[in-house]
Amino acid sequence: MAYVKTKLKCPKCTSSDAFAIDDGGWGTCFSCLVKIPPKDVDNTKIEVKQTTGKIIVKHKLNIRAIPERRITLETAKTYRVGYKDDDLYFPLADGNAYKVRIKGEKEFRIEGDFNKSTTLFGQELFPPNGKRIVITEGEIDAMSLHQMLGKYNVPVVSVRNGASAAEKDIKNNFTYLDSFDEVIFFFDSDKAGLEAVDKCANILSHKSKVVKGLPDYKDANDYLVGNNAAGAMKAFWGASKWTPQGIVSGKDLYDDVMKPLAEADAKYPFSGLNDLTYGIRKGELVTITAGSGLGKSQFVKEVVYHILNTTEDNVGLIFLEESARKTGLSMMSLAANKPLHLPNVTCTKEEKQRAYEATLGRDRMFMLEHFGSQDIDSVVGHIRYFVKAVGCKYIFLDHVSMMVSGGEQADERKAIDEIMTKLRMLVEETGISLMLVSHLKRPDKKGHEEGAATSLSQLRGSGGIAQLSDMVIGLERNGQADDTTERNTTHARVLKNRFAGVTGKACALLYSLETGRMVETFEDNAL
Repeated sequence: MAYVKTKLKCPKCTSSDAFAIDDGGWGTCFSCLVKIPPKDVDNTKIEVKQTTGKIIVKHKLNIRAIPERRITLETAKTYRVGYKDDDLYFPLADGNAYKVRIKGEKEFRIEGDFNKSTTLFGQELFPPNGKRIVITEGEIDAMSLHQMLGKYNVPVVSVRNGASAAEKDIKNNFTYLDSFDEVIFFFDSDKAGLEAVDKCANILSHKSKVVKGLPDYKDANDYLVGNNAAGAMKAFWGASKWTPQGIVSGKDLYDDVMKPLAEADAKYPFSGLNDLTYGIRKGELVTITAGSGLGKSQFVKEVVYHILNTTEDNVGLIFLEESARKTGLSMMSLAANKPLHLPNVTCTKEEKQRAYEATLGRDRMFMLEHFGSQDIDSVVGHIRYFVKAVGCKYIFLDHVSMMVSGGEQADERKAIDEIMTKLRMLVEETGISLMLVSHLKRPDKKGHEEGAATSLSQLRGSGGIAQLSDMVIGLERNGQADDTTERNTTHARVLKNRFAGVTGKACALLYSLETGRMVETFEDNAL
C-alpha cells in the first residue's frame, strides 16, 4: 500500500494536514485515526489551502470527474483539480495560487500569489531524477495524457500560462527537468505551439524529444475526447530526438558569404594578444596554460572584467581552487584598482560599494560555490545551467586538473581526453565561448617558475587539450628573478591559433603590487 495523497484536512476532526488517501482509495487520519472507505472518500469535499497576497484563504474544492473533457475522478484527484461554485480550480505554485476557469467562459483568472513559486503544474506530484517526463501546453492536456498513458505512470506536467510564456517556465525549472533522462514536449500542433516547442526544446537540447501530433488532433485532450488513447500513446512513444532548425544547402549561402566578416564577439584586454588572435569568438574553446603560481587566474579575471565592461553578455565562473567569496573580492579588486583580497589593503566602505556595483552588483556574473575537485559530468551540468538557465555566453573554468582528481579514472591521460571531448562537444552544442585553464608538465631542465618557454608538448596529461582547443595561450614568467620588474612581468605566447594561424609572443603584462592589476607594456607585441 502507498499513499497517493497526503497532508489533507481531515473531514472528521480539526486536523489540517493529517488526512491521507492510499492507492486503494481508502482515507486515513493519523490524528483521530478514522478510516473512510473509497465510496465515501469519493464524495468527500477535500479542503485545500490557497493564498491571496499574504492572507491564507481556504477553498473547499469538490473534486469530481470532468465529463466534457473525459477526465476521470481518479485523474482529477491525482492532480487535485476541483470545482467551487461550478468554476474549475487548477492548483499552481505548490498550492499558493490557482488558475481558475470560470464556468461557460474560455478565459482564466488567477487567485493567490502566482509568482511565489514558478513550479510547473503538477510538478510537486513527481519527484526528480526519473527516466522521463512529459511537458504539455495546458493543464487539461497534462491530465489527459497522464490518464491515457495509464499503467506506464509517466510524469506529465504543464507550463503555467500557455505557449507564450513556456520558454520562461522551462528556464525557471531547468534543474528539475534536467534531472530526468528524457524530457518530452507534447505541445499543441498549432503555429504558437510549434514555435514554443522549438524554443523550449533548445533549452534542454541534450535530452529533448518532441511529439508530433496526428493531423486530425490539435493537442493531448483532443486524443482523449476523440477516444483515441492508442493514437496518443503511438505519438508519445514515437517522440523524436529534437534537432535544431537551420540545415541549409551551400548554394543558398551566397548572401551570407558575400557579407564582410564580423568583428570578434569580444576582445582581450591586451592589444598585442588581439593582434595575433583577432579577439574572442563564441563557439571556441580557449586554453590558458602556465606553470604553477604564474598568474593564470589573474590573467583570466582580467579577461572576465574586460568582457563585463565591453559586452552585454552574462559570464559564468567555475573556479575550483577558490571560494565564490574570494572570486568576488578578486573581481571587485579590478574595479577598485586595489587588491581587496589582501588583509593589509586599506579600502573605505564607499570604495568597496562602488567596486561591488561595478562587478558583482551588475547581476551578470554567476559563480559556482564549491571548493575542490568536481567530476566532468557535474561540471558539464553546471555549465549547462549557466548557459541555459541564466544566459551565460562566456564560461571560465579553472582548472582541468581539479576535474581529473575528482573523477574515478586512474589514468590521467584517458581522463583528460574524456574531459576535453565532453567540453568540446558542449561548446559545439551551446555556441558558448569556453576559456579553460590547464597546468603544464615540468620541463627537464629550467622550470616554468624560472621563465622557461611554454609549448604545446608540455600540456599536462594528454594531447587532447592541444587537439581540441581552438586557441592555446601560454603564460611565461620568471618568478625567481632578482629584478622586481622581471619577476612581475608575464609574457603571453600564442601556442595554437586555429582561427588565424599566427603564433608566437603576443604581449608582456606587468603586475602591479599596488593596484593588483596586469598592465600591458608592449615590449613583446608582434604585429
